Amino acid sequence: MYDVHTHFIPPDVENWLKSNQQAVNAKWIQRDPAKADFLSVNGKWEFELKESFINPDLYLQEQEKAGVVHSLLSPIPQLFLYEFPAEITTELASVYNKSLADLVKAHSDRLSALATVPLNDPSLAAAELKKAMDLGLKGAIVASSWSGNRLTEDQFIPFWEAANELKAIIFIHPLLNTDPRLGQRNMVNLIGVPWETTVCAADLLLSGYLDKYPQVKILLAHGGGLLPYQIGRLNKGAEMWKAVSANLKYSPQEYLKRFWYDSVLWNPGALQYLVNLVGKDRVVPGSDYPFDLCEWPPSSDLSGFHSLMA
Repeated sequence: MYDVHTHFIPPDVENWLKSNQQAVNAKWIQRDPAKADFLSVNGKWEFELKESFINPDLYLQEQEKAGVVHSLLSPIPQLFLYEFPAEITTELASVYNKSLADLVKAHSDRLSALATVPLNDPSLAAAELKKAMDLGLKGAIVASSWSGNRLTEDQFIPFWEAANELKAIIFIHPLLNTDPRLGQRNMVNLIGVPWETTVCAADLLLSGYLDKYPQVKILLAHGGGLLPYQIGRLNKGAEMWKAVSANLKYSPQEYLKRFWYDSVLWNPGALQYLVNLVGKDRVVPGSDYPFDLCEWPPSSDLSGFHSLMA
């Protein structure tokens, strides 16, 4: 069994946060004496900092206990830090990526990892991606959008060119949606998170980026959000409207098969629909461990891991 959607915070990263606590407005808050402290960075998306996030020995023990033989580690979205000056984002990215590279080298049979990059400066992001992959990382995890930025804007071309040249895995992971209608009952996470992935994936597909950067391996979180379920609507739109089909050589449904998708859907029927739609080799087991809303252990009957990691 494999796990391509799992998060970790190396000790050097936590030490960096403590040393730069004021600069990034980091707070460790006790919400419940029975739980670990909650970490908040810049007042956003606080979460319980469980020991499995920061203790490599415990993390590996939990993976082994669940039957996971190899994990693809990702930095946590809360530490993308895109809203800060690029020098801060780049500094943390460098610390994070070097720490993950060291961890992978120490457990190469059990672990691979993705980098975080300073997308608030796409040229620096391209340079950090290359540096991280030279250290042995497989690509990068990036936000689906932030502050209204779309990944298909021209400013990000240097990043996509580097990712294409390096044949990098680019894991599209959403940040929390800011729509005020979702402010109750955790809908910002339940609905907003897959919606953010949907918008980004549809934009990448319709922009022609899958043809423009064919060597990039784009992995979509949470089963691709809502996009696979609404692909018929995109197909019909491409038939009806030139504005939809202008950048496409094939139907939207054909482009779905160029993404990879994790299996974090919590529903066997939904997962089987996705497999039937895009093929078993494009769906990879994932869990979102160790966040509270994780699917643990990940699905095991999937074959996309090797094609993604090749």
